[in-house]
Amino acid sequence: MKKIEAIIRPHKVDEVKNALVDAGIKGMTIAEVRGIGRQKGQTEVYRGAEYQIDFIPKIKLEVIVADNKLDDAVSAIIEAAKTGQIGDGKLFISTIDDVIRVRTEERGESALS
Repeated sequence: MKKIEAIIRPHKVDEVKNALVDAGIKGMTIAEVRGIGRQKGQTEVYRGAEYQIDFIPKIKLEVIVADNKLDDAVSAIIEAAKTGQIGDGKLFISTIDDVIRVRTEERGESALS
């Protein structure tokens, strides 16, 4: 099993969610996060004064998938999240040793669905 952590633009969340559902991925978790990278912040105006925002709002999406669904999930996220501009985000993929469904105590890939 693999864990995909995707940092994406907030306005792309629905597109990415729909692409994952279309690819057969059922479960996902999202969180609002802030980060800094090559985009290097942005300038905002508040009450007539300009100020620099160093940490840009992003969405962190986490998905656990079976090994055989990894390529489908990665492709779905990239296609839905990509704008071609700096700040589109990153995907981090790591190995998951085990998953346990708390309610039934199922383990492994059967606990994912």
